[in-house]
Amino acid sequence: MPELVFFSGTMDCGKSTLALQIAHNRSARGLHSVIFTREDRAGAGKLSSRLGLVTDAVEAAPELDLYAFVVEQMSRGGKVDYIIVDEAQFLLTDQIDQLARIVDDLALDVFAFGITTDFRTKLFPGSQRLIELADRIETLQVEAMCWCGARATHNARTVGGVMVVEGEQVVVGDVGGPEEVVGYEVLCRRHHRRRMTSATARAAVLSPDVLPVTSG
Repeated sequence: MPELVFFSGTMDCGKSTLALQIAHNRSARGLHSVIFTREDRAGAGKLSSRLGLVTDAVEAAPELDLYAFVVEQMSRGGKVDYIIVDEAQFLLTDQIDQLARIVDDLALDVFAFGITTDFRTKLFPGSQRLIELADRIETLQVEAMCWCGARATHNARTVGGVMVVEGEQVVVGDVGGPEEVVGYEVLCRRHHRRRMTSATARAAVLSPDVLPVTSG
């Protein structure tokens, strides 16, 4: 039976790499996919991994009806055997419903990849809807690591290396001026609660306040 499968995990756990691997393995066996993505680091209409792999994809803009898009491709004679969706957390809840309809009405497997919570530890609406609708949820086994060496479970947003907990839910990394560069880092729960990133941890170690003092 076709399934809607949600592959979830933190940043840096290999979601996009797995999506590309599934596409490669199935295309090698003559199967054809439609690949959707949203807000990929490589730009619109791209699915990329941090390992440097990249392929073309359909940008799932908010106004795009994913079900109607796939039906149109098939009605034009296009062969569609399965669907891949990367950065699924950024999709609208209606678009997640459309993915479920693709599975139920078109009998196609849908493999969705995304992170579950944002930098405030709140569920993305797209991820929440996937959890509600998915036939199967797979937690990625490649464990991302916090700077301290513990298993990373939380995504943190940083500005100039300092963790922030306010702002828009979706902001592309590496934007702004030199003093306001937005980035992301994975942390364990303890250091996310303490708002201690790798940069602030290094600063604390180097601070004169914590260096040993010798007399004489």
